[in-house]
Amino acid sequence: MTAIDIVILSNGPGELATWVRPVVRALAQQLGDRKADVRISLILSPCPHATGKEGAIARSYPEIDRVQEAQHFWPFLLRGKTAENWDWREKGVVLFLGGDQFFTLILGKRLGYRTVIYAEREARWKRWINRFAVMNSQVQPQDFEKYAHKFTIVGDIIADVVGDLGNEDEERGEWVEAAELIGLLPGSKPAKLMQGVPLCLAIAECIHQVRPQTQFVIPVAPTLEIKTLAEFANPLLNPVLELVKGTAGELKQEETNDIAYLETPSGLRVQLWKRSPAYDLLSQCTLCLTTVGANTAELGSLGIPMIVLLPTQQLDAMRAWDGLPGILANLPVFGTIFAKLINRLVLRQGKLFAWPNMWAKTEIVPELVGKLQPQQVAAIALDWLENPEKLQLIRDKLHSVRGQPGAAHHIAQIIIEEINAQFN
Repeated sequence: MTAIDIVILSNGPGELATWVRPVVRALAQQLGDRKADVRISLILSPCPHATGKEGAIARSYPEIDRVQEAQHFWPFLLRGKTAENWDWREKGVVLFLGGDQFFTLILGKRLGYRTVIYAEREARWKRWINRFAVMNSQVQPQDFEKYAHKFTIVGDIIADVVGDLGNEDEERGEWVEAAELIGLLPGSKPAKLMQGVPLCLAIAECIHQVRPQTQFVIPVAPTLEIKTLAEFANPLLNPVLELVKGTAGELKQEETNDIAYLETPSGLRVQLWKRSPAYDLLSQCTLCLTTVGANTAELGSLGIPMIVLLPTQQLDAMRAWDGLPGILANLPVFGTIFAKLINRLVLRQGKLFAWPNMWAKTEIVPELVGKLQPQQVAAIALDWLENPEKLQLIRDKLHSVRGQPGAAHHIAQIIIEEINAQFN
């Protein structure tokens, strides 16, 4: 086989961990001895969830040969040259694993490569893209018959990641052992954490007062320091705490067994889980309280019932929109103004925000929008805990809309098919 390039487009930390990593592993396995003739390049595009560590994360994957950082994306897209002036082989495949699908079309045309898009919710540019690997049949377009030869149902990549965890010999850390465990996912960005941390602590206290056997855990985002997260539970450092009628928490650490937790004034301890990805932990949770984002897709793939929180006490907190709205909301100086305007418009539309709800095109898990009160959210959680059949119904619905495992393997197969097609 003549030397060939595989170019992967991706963006945020979630896509790197749950999409890129399993796919490049599957590619390496299926290529076998031919891997020496294949060069895998990763090009990162700007992402509102980005932390600046995406390049380093990607370089830690041994299957990837070269990486371009997100700050060099726009010059590359406009001029066609990477920051390090990469060379390109005559034949190749562009694979979309995060960002804007339109970039796949542009790059494929520029390089003269075949194009493949992994789509979990919507497949775009059907006329010009060569192949689509979709999560389930719901992603197929209305004019599917016209483009049926381009579409392959591959399943859910996140399901592959969850399945692989049991096969890895990584240090597990100290387990949270509880018959009734609730996960709290307040986000990873300051704007979300300012509301999310104190609000989640207040909800946890309300639940614990009724069900003292319940335990709580926060899976700390890998891009977030524990001390930084704890600052959002400090009323002296977080002015929004009182606005959301939240609860404070003091950081406590046990050096002997490397356990950290936030302790509320009532004595409730919320453990801080540092290992990432935290799927092994989340799979133990009876339910989760979460903000919007990729975490709702992960919880949905795990089949974990969730209550999705969109508090509006601080209206500019949500800035992770796709496309132009996301760019405007994250502008320096004027970003806050744009964020408030965009959020008002979006929230009035009554659209669905959680990924499982978007997959199903209906509300499987509740999305609570507005000036949320801790007691209001706790009442829903308590109702679920006291009526296990309601939790099971949600689990069943989540399982019905998620894709099947094996997606990484199938995507790798499609890529190899597209490689082989260029030499026939």
